[in-house]
Amino acid sequence: MEKVAILIETKNGEIKQSNFGVVTAARGNDHELYAFLIDGGGIDHKAALEAYGIHNVVEITSDEGPLPWNPVTWSKAVISAMQHFGINTLLGLTSAQGKELLPRIAARLDAPLIMDCIAVNLAGHTVEKSQYSGKTIATIITHGSLSIYGMRPNAIEPETYPETADLITFLTEVDSQALTIKEIKQGGAGGIDLTEADVIISGGRAMENTENFRILRQCAEPIGAAVGASRVAVDAGWVPHSMQVGQTGATVSPKVYIACGISGSVQHFAGMKTSGLIIAINTDPEAAIIKRCDYFVVADLFDIIPLITSKLKAQLG
Repeated sequence: MEKVAILIETKNGEIKQSNFGVVTAARGNDHELYAFLIDGGGIDHKAALEAYGIHNVVEITSDEGPLPWNPVTWSKAVISAMQHFGINTLLGLTSAQGKELLPRIAARLDAPLIMDCIAVNLAGHTVEKSQYSGKTIATIITHGSLSIYGMRPNAIEPETYPETADLITFLTEVDSQALTIKEIKQGGAGGIDLTEADVIISGGRAMENTENFRILRQCAEPIGAAVGASRVAVDAGWVPHSMQVGQTGATVSPKVYIACGISGSVQHFAGMKTSGLIIAINTDPEAAIIKRCDYFVVADLFDIIPLITSKLKAQLG
Protein backbone atom coordinates (compact mmCIF):
# COMPACT_ATOMS: atom_id res chain seq x y z
CA MET A 1 0.00 0.00 0.00
CA GLU A 2 1.43 3.35 -1.03
CA LYS A 3 1.61 5.92 1.74
CA VAL A 4 0.70 9.46 0.72
CA ALA A 5 1.00 12.57 2.91
CA ILE A 6 -0.75 15.89 2.45
CA LEU A 7 0.86 18.94 4.02
CA ILE A 8 -2.08 20.78 5.60
CA GLU A 9 -2.05 24.57 5.81
CA THR A 10 -4.07 26.56 8.32
CA LYS A 11 -4.88 30.22 8.77
CA ASN A 12 -6.24 31.78 11.95
CA GLY A 13 -6.76 28.32 13.40
CA GLU A 14 -8.80 27.03 10.45
CA ILE A 15 -7.81 24.63 7.68
CA LYS A 16 -7.56 26.35 4.30
CA GLN A 17 -10.42 24.98 2.21
CA SER A 18 -8.23 24.23 -0.80
CA ASN A 19 -6.46 21.56 1.27
CA PHE A 20 -9.56 19.39 0.99
CA GLY A 21 -9.28 19.48 -2.80
CA VAL A 22 -5.73 18.15 -2.48
CA VAL A 23 -6.95 15.35 -0.20
CA THR A 24 -9.66 14.53 -2.76
CA ALA A 25 -7.04 14.32 -5.51
CA ALA A 26 -4.87 11.99 -3.42
CA ARG A 27 -7.58 9.44 -2.69
CA GLY A 28 -7.99 6.15 -4.53
CA ASN A 29 -6.11 2.98 -5.42
CA ASP A 30 -5.94 1.88 -1.79
CA HIS A 31 -3.58 4.68 -0.75
CA GLU A 32 -3.08 5.24 2.96
CA LEU A 33 -3.48 8.98 3.51
CA TYR A 34 -1.62 10.98 6.15
CA ALA A 35 -2.39 14.61 6.99
CA PHE A 36 0.68 16.47 8.30
CA LEU A 37 -0.16 19.37 10.64
CA ILE A 38 2.78 21.40 11.90
CA ASP A 39 1.22 24.38 13.66
CA GLY A 40 -0.92 22.44 16.15
CA GLY A 41 -4.64 21.76 16.36
CA GLY A 42 -4.58 18.08 15.48
CA ILE A 43 -7.48 17.20 17.75
CA ASP A 44 -9.46 20.22 16.53
CA HIS A 45 -9.00 19.38 12.84
CA LYS A 46 -9.34 15.59 13.03
CA ALA A 47 -13.09 15.47 12.27
CA ALA A 48 -12.78 17.77 9.25
CA LEU A 49 -9.88 15.82 7.79
CA GLU A 50 -11.36 12.35 8.23
CA ALA A 51 -14.55 13.58 6.55
CA TYR A 52 -12.52 13.86 3.34
CA GLY A 53 -10.84 10.47 3.61
CA ILE A 54 -7.74 10.96 5.76
CA HIS A 55 -6.64 7.81 7.62
CA ASN A 56 -3.98 9.32 9.89
CA VAL A 57 -3.80 12.85 11.29
CA VAL A 58 -0.19 13.50 12.26
CA GLU A 59 0.54 16.48 14.50
CA ILE A 60 4.20 17.34 14.04
CA THR A 61 5.38 19.09 17.18
CA SER A 62 8.21 19.33 19.70
CA ASP A 63 8.65 18.98 23.44
CA GLU A 64 8.25 22.77 23.63
CA GLY A 65 4.95 22.73 21.71
CA PRO A 66 4.01 23.67 18.11
CA LEU A 67 6.93 24.62 15.90
CA PRO A 68 7.19 28.37 15.21
CA TRP A 69 7.14 29.18 11.50
CA ASN A 70 10.54 28.79 9.92
CA PRO A 71 10.81 27.17 6.48
CA VAL A 72 14.11 25.46 7.29
CA THR A 73 12.85 24.02 10.58
CA TRP A 74 9.51 22.99 9.11
CA SER A 75 11.02 21.33 6.04
CA LYS A 76 13.37 19.28 8.22
CA ALA A 77 10.44 18.27 10.43
CA VAL A 78 8.38 17.13 7.44
CA ILE A 79 11.30 15.10 6.10
CA SER A 80 11.70 13.39 9.48
CA ALA A 81 7.99 12.54 9.52
CA MET A 82 8.10 11.25 5.93
CA GLN A 83 10.99 8.95 6.74
CA HIS A 84 9.42 7.76 10.00
CA PHE A 85 6.08 6.84 8.42
CA GLY A 86 7.52 5.60 5.12
CA ILE A 87 5.82 8.21 2.93
CA ASN A 88 6.20 7.68 -0.82
CA THR A 89 4.40 10.82 -2.06
CA LEU A 90 3.97 14.28 -0.54
CA LEU A 91 1.37 16.76 -1.76
CA GLY A 92 0.93 20.37 -0.71
CA LEU A 93 -0.41 23.65 -2.02
CA THR A 94 1.40 25.91 -4.46
CA SER A 95 0.92 28.73 -1.98
CA ALA A 96 3.35 31.17 -0.38
CA GLN A 97 4.02 28.61 2.34
CA GLY A 98 4.17 25.71 -0.09
CA LYS A 99 6.69 27.51 -2.27
CA GLU A 100 8.93 27.90 0.78
CA LEU A 101 8.64 24.29 1.97
CA LEU A 102 8.18 21.90 -0.94
CA PRO A 103 11.35 22.88 -2.90
CA ARG A 104 13.45 22.58 0.27
CA ILE A 105 12.01 19.14 1.01
CA ALA A 106 12.52 17.96 -2.57
CA ALA A 107 16.11 19.21 -2.65
CA ARG A 108 17.04 17.49 0.60
CA LEU A 109 15.44 14.21 -0.49
CA ASP A 110 16.68 14.47 -4.09
CA ALA A 111 13.07 13.86 -5.15
CA PRO A 112 11.26 15.13 -8.27
CA LEU A 113 9.15 18.24 -7.63
CA ILE A 114 6.32 19.55 -9.80
CA MET A 115 4.51 22.73 -8.75
CA ASP A 116 1.20 24.34 -9.76
CA CYS A 117 -0.40 21.03 -10.74
CA ILE A 118 -4.08 21.10 -11.69
CA ALA A 119 -4.63 17.31 -11.63
CA VAL A 120 -2.80 14.26 -10.32
CA ASN A 121 -2.99 10.52 -10.95
CA LEU A 122 -0.92 8.89 -8.23
CA ALA A 123 -1.47 5.37 -9.56
CA GLY A 124 -0.03 6.37 -12.93
CA HIS A 125 2.59 8.71 -11.43
CA THR A 126 1.37 11.52 -13.67
CA VAL A 127 0.31 15.10 -13.08
CA GLU A 128 -1.13 17.82 -15.27
CA LYS A 129 -0.17 21.48 -15.29
CA SER A 130 -0.97 24.49 -17.41
CA GLN A 131 1.78 25.86 -19.65
CA TYR A 132 2.40 28.66 -22.16
CA SER A 133 -0.02 31.13 -20.54
CA GLY A 134 -2.69 28.46 -20.26
CA LYS A 135 -2.65 27.55 -23.95
CA THR A 136 -1.63 23.93 -23.33
CA ILE A 137 -1.96 21.31 -20.61
CA ALA A 138 1.16 19.21 -20.06
CA THR A 139 1.01 15.67 -18.68
CA ILE A 140 4.20 14.92 -16.76
CA ILE A 141 5.37 11.47 -15.67
CA THR A 142 7.54 11.11 -12.56
CA HIS A 143 9.96 8.29 -11.81
CA GLY A 144 11.57 7.07 -8.61
CA SER A 145 10.47 6.01 -5.15
CA LEU A 146 9.61 9.54 -3.98
CA SER A 147 7.49 12.27 -5.57
CA ILE A 148 6.50 15.74 -4.36
CA TYR A 149 3.67 17.75 -5.91
CA GLY A 150 2.43 21.28 -5.31
CA MET A 151 -1.24 21.56 -6.29
CA ARG A 152 -2.82 24.78 -7.53
CA PRO A 153 -5.19 26.09 -4.82
CA ASN A 154 -8.87 25.54 -5.64
CA ALA A 155 -8.04 23.63 -8.83
CA ILE A 156 -9.82 20.51 -7.56
CA GLU A 157 -13.34 20.49 -6.16
CA PRO A 158 -13.38 18.88 -2.68
CA GLU A 159 -15.52 15.76 -2.27
CA THR A 160 -16.26 14.18 1.10
CA TYR A 161 -15.40 10.53 1.70
CA PRO A 162 -15.80 9.76 5.43
CA GLU A 163 -13.15 7.66 7.14
CA THR A 164 -12.12 7.10 10.75
CA ALA A 165 -8.70 8.61 11.33
CA ASP A 166 -6.06 7.93 13.95
CA LEU A 167 -4.53 10.92 15.72
CA ILE A 168 -0.75 10.60 15.97
CA THR A 169 1.74 12.92 17.66
CA PHE A 170 5.17 13.01 16.04
CA LEU A 171 7.89 14.71 18.08
CA THR A 172 10.77 16.39 16.30
CA GLU A 173 13.78 18.32 17.52
CA VAL A 174 14.02 22.09 17.25
CA ASP A 175 17.29 23.71 16.24
CA SER A 176 17.97 26.24 18.98
CA GLN A 177 20.25 28.15 16.60
CA ALA A 178 17.58 28.57 13.91
CA LEU A 179 16.38 32.04 13.02
CA THR A 180 13.06 33.02 14.55
CA ILE A 181 10.47 34.83 12.44
CA LYS A 182 8.75 37.34 14.69
CA GLU A 183 5.97 38.66 12.46
CA ILE A 184 4.26 37.96 9.15
CA LYS A 185 2.23 40.75 7.58
CA GLN A 186 -0.60 40.14 5.13
CA GLY A 187 -0.34 41.72 1.69
CA GLY A 188 -2.75 44.20 0.17
CA ALA A 189 -5.58 41.92 -1.02
CA GLY A 190 -7.93 43.02 1.72
CA GLY A 191 -6.47 40.62 4.27
CA ILE A 192 -7.66 37.64 2.20
CA ASP A 193 -5.34 35.25 0.39
CA LEU A 194 -5.99 35.64 -3.34
CA THR A 195 -5.44 31.93 -3.94
CA GLU A 196 -8.03 31.02 -1.29
CA ALA A 197 -10.74 33.57 -2.10
CA ASP A 198 -14.13 32.46 -3.41
CA VAL A 199 -14.68 35.89 -4.97
CA ILE A 200 -12.04 38.24 -6.39
CA ILE A 201 -12.60 41.79 -7.65
CA SER A 202 -9.63 43.01 -9.70
CA GLY A 203 -8.78 46.41 -11.13
CA GLY A 204 -6.72 47.31 -14.17
CA ARG A 205 -5.50 50.37 -16.05
CA ALA A 206 -8.85 52.12 -15.66
CA MET A 207 -8.36 52.41 -11.89
CA GLU A 208 -5.99 55.35 -12.63
CA ASN A 209 -4.46 55.61 -9.14
CA THR A 210 -4.04 54.03 -5.71
CA GLU A 211 -6.96 55.85 -4.11
CA ASN A 212 -9.48 54.48 -6.58
CA PHE A 213 -8.83 50.91 -5.42
CA ARG A 214 -10.77 51.94 -2.33
CA ILE A 215 -13.92 51.57 -4.46
CA LEU A 216 -13.13 47.91 -5.09
CA ARG A 217 -12.33 47.26 -1.43
CA GLN A 218 -15.65 48.77 -0.38
CA CYS A 219 -17.43 46.43 -2.78
CA ALA A 220 -15.41 43.41 -1.66
CA GLU A 221 -15.91 43.90 2.08
CA PRO A 222 -19.61 42.93 2.41
CA ILE A 223 -19.08 39.58 0.67
CA GLY A 224 -15.63 38.73 2.02
CA ALA A 225 -13.99 39.03 -1.40
CA ALA A 226 -10.32 39.63 -2.12
CA VAL A 227 -9.08 42.54 -4.21
CA GLY A 228 -6.65 41.84 -7.05
CA ALA A 229 -5.02 43.80 -9.84
CA SER A 230 -3.59 43.49 -13.32
CA ARG A 231 0.11 43.86 -14.04
CA VAL A 232 -0.47 47.37 -15.43
CA ALA A 233 -1.84 48.53 -12.08
CA VAL A 234 1.05 46.94 -10.21
CA ASP A 235 3.72 48.31 -12.56
CA ALA A 236 2.20 51.77 -12.16
CA GLY A 237 2.82 51.51 -8.42
CA TRP A 238 -0.85 51.79 -7.47
CA VAL A 239 -0.92 48.49 -5.57
CA PRO A 240 1.70 45.97 -4.35
CA HIS A 241 2.78 42.93 -6.35
CA SER A 242 1.04 40.68 -3.79
CA MET A 243 -2.25 41.74 -5.41
CA GLN A 244 -1.24 40.89 -8.97
CA VAL A 245 -3.21 38.20 -10.81
CA GLY A 246 -1.64 36.74 -13.93
CA GLN A 247 1.28 34.85 -15.38
CA THR A 248 3.81 36.80 -13.31
CA GLY A 249 1.52 37.12 -10.30
CA ALA A 250 -0.93 34.85 -8.51
CA THR A 251 -2.77 32.04 -10.26
CA VAL A 252 -6.30 31.94 -8.85
CA SER A 253 -9.40 29.76 -9.16
CA PRO A 254 -12.25 31.60 -7.38
CA LYS A 255 -15.90 30.80 -7.85
CA VAL A 256 -16.42 34.34 -9.18
CA TYR A 257 -13.85 36.67 -10.76
CA ILE A 258 -14.84 40.27 -11.51
CA ALA A 259 -12.47 42.15 -13.81
CA CYS A 260 -12.88 45.93 -13.63
CA GLY A 261 -11.25 48.01 -16.34
CA ILE A 262 -9.01 45.13 -17.42
CA SER A 263 -8.49 44.67 -21.14
CA GLY A 264 -7.81 40.96 -20.86
CA SER A 265 -4.25 40.19 -21.95
CA VAL A 266 -3.21 36.59 -22.44
CA GLN A 267 -0.89 36.92 -19.44
CA HIS A 268 -3.69 38.08 -17.14
CA PHE A 269 -6.08 35.43 -18.41
CA ALA A 270 -3.49 32.73 -17.67
CA GLY A 271 -3.78 33.59 -13.98
CA MET A 272 -7.57 33.43 -13.69
CA LYS A 273 -8.84 31.24 -16.55
CA THR A 274 -9.93 28.46 -14.17
CA SER A 275 -12.35 30.77 -12.34
CA GLY A 276 -15.86 29.38 -12.06
CA LEU A 277 -17.57 32.52 -13.38
CA ILE A 278 -15.86 35.50 -15.02
CA ILE A 279 -17.58 38.90 -15.12
CA ALA A 280 -15.94 41.83 -16.92
CA ILE A 281 -16.80 45.52 -16.57
CA ASN A 282 -15.32 47.75 -19.25
CA THR A 283 -16.24 50.85 -21.22
CA ASP A 284 -14.69 49.35 -24.36
CA PRO A 285 -17.16 46.92 -25.99
CA GLU A 286 -14.32 45.48 -28.05
CA ALA A 287 -11.94 44.75 -25.18
CA ALA A 288 -10.19 41.39 -25.59
CA ILE A 289 -11.62 40.11 -22.33
CA ILE A 290 -15.09 39.90 -23.90
CA LYS A 291 -13.98 36.65 -25.57
CA ARG A 292 -12.90 35.17 -22.25
CA CYS A 293 -15.70 36.08 -19.85
CA ASP A 294 -19.14 34.69 -19.08
CA TYR A 295 -20.78 38.10 -18.64
CA PHE A 296 -19.62 41.42 -20.09
CA VAL A 297 -20.94 44.72 -18.75
CA VAL A 298 -20.33 47.76 -20.95
CA ALA A 299 -20.17 50.46 -18.31
CA ASP A 300 -17.87 52.74 -16.35
CA LEU A 301 -16.67 50.87 -13.27
CA PHE A 302 -16.87 54.10 -11.26
CA ASP A 303 -20.61 54.15 -11.92
CA ILE A 304 -21.47 50.48 -11.56
CA ILE A 305 -19.22 49.32 -8.69
CA PRO A 306 -20.64 51.84 -6.16
CA LEU A 307 -24.12 50.75 -7.28
CA ILE A 308 -23.26 47.08 -6.68
CA THR A 309 -21.77 47.99 -3.30
CA SER A 310 -24.95 49.80 -2.31
CA LYS A 311 -27.11 46.84 -3.34
CA LEU A 312 -24.90 44.38 -1.46
CA LYS A 313 -24.98 46.41 1.73
CA ALA A 314 -28.76 46.73 1.48
CA GLN A 315 -29.19 42.98 0.95
CA LEU A 316 -26.64 41.84 3.52
CA GLY A 317 -27.17 44.55 6.09
